[in-house]
Amino acid sequence: MPHPVHDSTDSELIQRILDGEGERYAILVERYQDPLFRHALGMVGDADAAADLVQDSLVKAYTRLHTCNDPSRFPAWIFRILRNRCRDWLKNRRQHTVELKDDTASTSSDDDPGTVLERSELGRVVEAALARLPEAQREAFLLKHVEGLSYEEIAERLDTGISALKMRVMRAREALQLLLRDVV
Repeated sequence: MPHPVHDSTDSELIQRILDGEGERYAILVERYQDPLFRHALGMVGDADAAADLVQDSLVKAYTRLHTCNDPSRFPAWIFRILRNRCRDWLKNRRQHTVELKDDTASTSSDDDPGTVLERSELGRVVEAALARLPEAQREAFLLKHVEGLSYEEIAERLDTGISALKMRVMRAREALQLLLRDVV
């Protein structure tokens, strides 16, 4: 008896998609959309742009799925597509408009207004500090400390050595400590 489709490996799903069951791609989207979004958001700092970048990346991956040479490494393959999209966006960000944020939408009515203000201000300061890091450090830091990936997983996604990644994360931490020392 075949196992349910949601329990299928990425390789099995990709083979079925390439064999004509295109609707199965929705399962891959469901698996990877959230972590891809979190990474894009951390890289570009704009939720709307991050959602667009993820959507573009997922569409490109679907149309180029036949070029994924090792379906067992699909997460790293699609991550590289998103990574390139984020880099392009960052290169052209001066063409983008500033997002207007509504911090009140994420707060509960029971929260003390002072606490809400402090939390939203701290979030802005941390976002600004992350944005000041070099792209390679920011990316490694986010994958390690926001996504919780191991250095081995990060190395696969970024196609970089583990010792170089450890150095990037360490330098990012040091830079953030300096940038945030007077804030926290």
